[in-house]
Amino acid sequence: MLANIVIDYFLKGGPVMYPILVVAIVAVCVVGERAFWWLRLGMRRDPETLEKVLASMENGDFKAASGLAKDSEDPVVRIIWHGLNHYEHASLQGALQVAAGIELQKAGRFLTVMDTLVTLAPLLGLLGTVTGLMGSFRAIGGEELAVQKITGGIGEALIATMCGLAIAIISLVPFNFFTSKTSRLQFELETAATNVEVMVNAARQRGAETPLYSPQSNEASG
Repeated sequence: MLANIVIDYFLKGGPVMYPILVVAIVAVCVVGERAFWWLRLGMRRDPETLEKVLASMENGDFKAASGLAKDSEDPVVRIIWHGLNHYEHASLQGALQVAAGIELQKAGRFLTVMDTLVTLAPLLGLLGTVTGLMGSFRAIGGEELAVQKITGGIGEALIATMCGLAIAIISLVPFNFFTSKTSRLQFELETAATNVEVMVNAARQRGAETPLYSPQSNEASG
């Protein structure tokens, strides 16, 4: 019964309902994919390892920090590991930026598509409104059944507008949510990159020849 009602309204919405349907399907797929991705990322976050890595770096034990960060699935810990791999070179900052950019690219995937859908859906609804009203005006002063054609055109306009606005509203909420999550991740990545640079530079200023080489190892060799 419900399916028949939906199909009936869809057909009454006019030809613009077909692109609106495509937009709706894409919106559902994108929102579902992004929700699953962020859920999986939340399960991969490892604040305990991050604290241990930062503590080892603060103590000057960069070798232990690198060992803890290796093979981590936490994006913040991953960029720290990339930075520690370039500690001896001037490319430390560049390595951190590249690693952070890769993580942000993954996090921001399909955000442009969602932004487009939020804008496109109401525009398609407006197009349906215009085409529906045009059909109504064409029916004015015509045949005996002009009243039915006029009301049909108005109904087409209202249905298309409603569907377009509904898709835009439903897509806008997750779009803003995922955008805020991406911004938050960007802040965490930038903070971690800054910590790596500060701690590595501090180790160099203390006169350590190889910051990645742990102080315990130096004592053992002495």
